[in-house]
Amino acid sequence: MKNDFNLPIMALQKEQEVLAVKKCNEYTKKFGMTLSDAEIKELMQCRFDALKSNGRIEFGMGILPKLIYEFCDSPYIYQDNYVETLEQLQDIFYFFKNESMDELSDDELIQAMKKYFDNECQGSIEYLAETKLHELCRAIRFGNNKEQWEAEDND
Repeated sequence: MKNDFNLPIMALQKEQEVLAVKKCNEYTKKFGMTLSDAEIKELMQCRFDALKSNGRIEFGMGILPKLIYEFCDSPYIYQDNYVETLEQLQDIFYFFKNESMDELSDDELIQAMKKYFDNECQGSIEYLAETKLHELCRAIRFGNNKEQWEAEDND
């Protein structure tokens, strides 16, 4: 017997995620950024692709609303690069969740990403991904706790 009862649940979850991202527009428009329905759909597809390419699964709400709220006030993000930046941030988020061996909570990783993105990386996704986050994850993998690494990083 085919098990199709999950389809309505998955559709409802997807609808709730889209509504949560749309709701972000209420907050982000004061920073001059909003997402259209087509852009939200694109970001949701990018999330699916990022999860798949990084071998991850996610239960419940995706990470996108947290990324939106954290990064919308960045001086390096503006309407013209908003969607592309969010796509890249989603992708590196899932990659570095793996790299950190899930030792960082979602919020800790997002806060580290924002801190480096707005400061040392000066809005460069490439620099963020290729240096600062690799350094953080390497420190975690080699037994340095994240607080110790951050303290050394601020010296």
